[in-house]
Amino acid sequence: MAPEDHEGATSLLQSFERRFLAARALPSFPWQSLEDKLKEPSGSELLLAILQKTVKHPVCVQHGPSVKYARCFLSRLIKKHEAVPAEPLDALYEALAEVLMAQESTQCHRSYLLPSGDSVTLSESTAIVSHGTTGLVTWDAALYLAEWAIENPAAFTNRTILELGSGAGLTGLAICKACYPSAYIFSDCHAQVLEQLRGNVLLNGFSLEPNTPIDEGSSKVTVAQLDWDEVTASQLSAFQADVVIAADVLYCWEVTLSLVRVLKMLSDCQRKSAPDVYVAYTIRSQDTGKLFVAELDRAGIYWEEVPPHTAKLFPYEEHSAIVILKLVLTGRHGV
Repeated sequence: MAPEDHEGATSLLQSFERRFLAARALPSFPWQSLEDKLKEPSGSELLLAILQKTVKHPVCVQHGPSVKYARCFLSRLIKKHEAVPAEPLDALYEALAEVLMAQESTQCHRSYLLPSGDSVTLSESTAIVSHGTTGLVTWDAALYLAEWAIENPAAFTNRTILELGSGAGLTGLAICKACYPSAYIFSDCHAQVLEQLRGNVLLNGFSLEPNTPIDEGSSKVTVAQLDWDEVTASQLSAFQADVVIAADVLYCWEVTLSLVRVLKMLSDCQRKSAPDVYVAYTIRSQDTGKLFVAELDRAGIYWEEVPPHTAKLFPYEEHSAIVILKLVLTGRHGV
């Protein structure tokens, strides 16, 4: 195999691995590139490698996506294989038979590979919106903020982080595993989200017991119930956060106003130094960011857009327009 062919196969394999572990929509996979590769003599080897990096991946074997997802993936993979003249691959059909016998669950798993080789695994609802909340799944801005944090660990290392609206917990778990904060406080207000969030923290090897000894280099992790409409300045101040983050929480006007209320309270807290604040959001309409920055300006909170990072570690929608704002809670007016 020529070097460029090997590089192409490696890139294709990595794309399938990351998308499958994260249970991304099947049409987003590079199927056309796979079809082209399957016409080469090494096509069968590539298919077997894809099988090992997806359905048979150690992370997936332990905490896999939904049964339906795995079945649809394997069916499409087999269809691609059968479209080219090649010997049948028993391993593909055996894997499909195993999946067909498996029992479906209301929970599934998504996993995201970190540069260190470690991974963040999340248990998520198989329904996108369930129990009256959108906090049970991972959204693109959470992945984008996690990537930025991994590329800029100094902003989080040995610091106390408070996350507002943690949802499934992806951003915080990635930061805890890759950036080594001294303490990390996940927070949300919905009971079902908090229950799942605690489960995801434990699933990734962190303890929530207050008296558990903290290993050197690991973070003290807590999960707090935090209602943005009811929290007080003294409660926020008690967290003693050096950094405050939020991702994909600007999904309606009322929530945006509640977030700015919390940020204004943080800026008014009597502390030696105000925390750095990073808010990431996906621009779903022209109003998403405009309302937020208008309210920041009205509250006298200075903001600036963070330059985009270079490394794309996680699979999310290519066309997503995602912004990270850094807020400086000093009372100066926005630009």
